[in-house]
Amino acid sequence: MIAISKEIELKEILNSDTDTLFNLMSEVYPAAYDYFWEDGGKWYIKSQYSKENILKELDEENTSYYFVIFKGEIIGNFRIHWNKKLEGFDDKKTVKLHRIYLHAKAQGNGIGKKLLLWLEEEAIKKQYELIWLDAMDEKPQAFQFYKKMGYQYHSHCFLPFDLLHDEYRKMSQIYKQL
Repeated sequence: MIAISKEIELKEILNSDTDTLFNLMSEVYPAAYDYFWEDGGKWYIKSQYSKENILKELDEENTSYYFVIFKGEIIGNFRIHWNKKLEGFDDKKTVKLHRIYLHAKAQGNGIGKKLLLWLEEEAIKKQYELIWLDAMDEKPQAFQFYKKMGYQYHSHCFLPFDLLHDEYRKMSQIYKQL
């Protein structure tokens, strides 16, 4: 366990945790993104949080994958991809925040901010120069949060998933220099 604060901890996700992660995301993801999808996000959860995909992601080099625990309860997940390059910053040592999902019932407690500050501290300790992530353009509150945390726009891409409504395909890469 990694203590982030008195109330927030990170617990490494293990191969034996695939069902727990799938069940968590079956609750967390649709609450935030169901309207993005023709099927309410069921395909996304089944593909991204299937046992096979999670085991593959846990096996990837240079990644850290955690449950976010708030007041003793698992309320989200947090995945970091160390040494993942952002186009145009090939000369920098970069880290990608690949996933951060928090249950709606725990939002508004400063958890996201504390997780990002912890990641910044860890990245600096490991001599990283830049943190980046993909953010959904149709979630303006997320952009405001990241902007407030010092992140800026870099570029964008469009997601190719068949069941995703066209107006929700755009994702922006945002970054923060450390």
